Amino acid sequence: MVLRSPTDSPSMTEAEFRSFQELIRSNCGLFYAPDSQYLLEKRVALRMRAVEMNSFAAYRQFLQVRGDGEKELSLLVDELTTNETYFFRERKQLRALAEEIVPELLEGNRAEGKGPVRIWSAGCSSGEEPYSIVMLCEEQGLKSGTDFHVYGSDICRPMLQKARRGIYRHSAFRETESELVTKYFEDKEGLFHLSDAIKKKVDFIHLNFLDSERTALLGTMDVILCRNVIIYFNPETKKQVINTFFEKLNSGGYLLLGHAESLINLSTDFRLCHLKNDLVYVRPIPGEGKDDLWEIAAKAAINAGDRRRGGR
Repeated sequence: MVLRSPTDSPSMTEAEFRSFQELIRSNCGLFYAPDSQYLLEKRVALRMRAVEMNSFAAYRQFLQVRGDGEKELSLLVDELTTNETYFFRERKQLRALAEEIVPELLEGNRAEGKGPVRIWSAGCSSGEEPYSIVMLCEEQGLKSGTDFHVYGSDICRPMLQKARRGIYRHSAFRETESELVTKYFEDKEGLFHLSDAIKKKVDFIHLNFLDSERTALLGTMDVILCRNVIIYFNPETKKQVINTFFEKLNSGGYLLLGHAESLINLSTDFRLCHLKNDLVYVRPIPGEGKDDLWEIAAKAAINAGDRRRGGR
C-alpha cells in the first residue's frame, strides 16, 4: 500500500530509528534524541509518500543508492531542517557586529593592507540574518565590497532559493522599525520585496558544515555568525563544527553564537570578549593568553546584575 495521509504512516522500529538517526547525524549534523522519534517518523514519512514508498526499511535502503538516492537524501535533509528566523533577530549582537566589531577589524585590515572584513552567516536560512548585517553596516556608513563582504550559507536549498529571491511576509519584520522596512523593501500586495541594491551584496552558498571540501572553498573569515544552529547537534558534532569555525577564522576573528548557546564543554580555543553591546568569542592572536571562560562569564553575569540593580 502506498502512503496517502499522515494517518497511514507506519511506526519506526527502534533499530530503524537508530539507523535514520545516525544517517542524518553523519550527513548534516542534526541529532534526533529518542524522545523525538515521533517527529522524525512524521517528517521521514512525508518524503516516503513523495516517492511512493511505504516501508522505512526500503526507504532507508533507497537513500544509499547513488544518484537518485543521494538526491532524495538532500530533499529529506531539507524537510528536517528548522528554518525559524526573522530580520534583526538578537539585535544587540548585530549592533555589536556593525558598531564595534566590523570597524575594529576594518581598521586592522587597512593597517595590514588587507581587503574588506569577511563575514560568514553560517546557517542563514531564508536570508534574514545576512541581509540584516548588510543593512545595519550600511546604516553605520560602512560600504559593502569596500569595507565588508557578507556570505550566507545553508544546507537547505529551498531556503537559499527564498533568500536569493528576497521576498518576505510581514512576520519576518517583528523586530524591524517601519523606517527600515520603508527604506529597504517594497510592499507589493502584502509581500515585501527587498531592494536589489541589498540583495546583490550577499553571496549565498549551499554548504554542509560537515563537508570539509566545501567549507574549504570559502577561504578564511574575519567574523562567523552561527546562531541558534548548533543547539540541534549532539555534543560530538558541536565540537566538530566549532573546530571548523576555529580553523576558518583569522587570528583575532570573532565567532557569534546564539544567546542560548555557549562553548562551555565544547572548546577552550576561543576567548570570551565582553563588548559594549554583547558577549562574543574571539580566536586569540598567537601568543595572546586565553582567559578562563567560566571566570569571564561569571564576571559578566555579576556586572549585568549590578546594572539591573542600579549599580555602576
